[in-house]
Amino acid sequence: MNPRFLIPVGFFAVLVVVLAVGINHSHDVGVLKSPLVGHQIPDWELPMLTDPAKSLGSRELKGQWYVLNYWGAWCDACRAEHSTLLQAQREARVQIIGVDWVAGNQNENADALELLSRLGNPYRQVVSDRDGRTAIDLGIAGAPESFLVDPHGVILYKEPGIITPEIWQREFLSRLPPQSTVPLANAGGS
Repeated sequence: MNPRFLIPVGFFAVLVVVLAVGINHSHDVGVLKSPLVGHQIPDWELPMLTDPAKSLGSRELKGQWYVLNYWGAWCDACRAEHSTLLQAQREARVQIIGVDWVAGNQNENADALELLSRLGNPYRQVVSDRDGRTAIDLGIAGAPESFLVDPHGVILYKEPGIITPEIWQREFLSRLPPQSTVPLANAGGS
């Protein structure tokens, strides 16, 4: 082999090794970073799933830790994370507020209520985003997506996909203060 071809081949081999090592050590490969992390959650107020005449919003939750979880009865990935959310709710470290993302389905409220009745309700409260404006304000790209919000209303973390037990532990629980200092609202699941 001609020595003048060894230099480009060697350079290419080194480049492949460097890229492979970088990709294998990157925890953020394929993850879209939210520009909202580290900033105040946009003001939101949505009707309750079980009683649309009542609402819940970011102002009522100020002063409390919470996870805002966008989901939909139409969403298969949301069902995949459901057991993790049920376990998280049983542990009661932080309240989980469910946002039923209607996504144009006129029967969504009935479908959502049926799903929660059948699989269990992991949420402290459930609201409904019928027009999708809050989803747009939060930069929701698809369901499920979840936000950890501190008592000051600052988004500490956004999970752009299914919450697994490992993700719950590593990304959500690890950011909470010690268990004894996390107050939960005394509202029943809706």
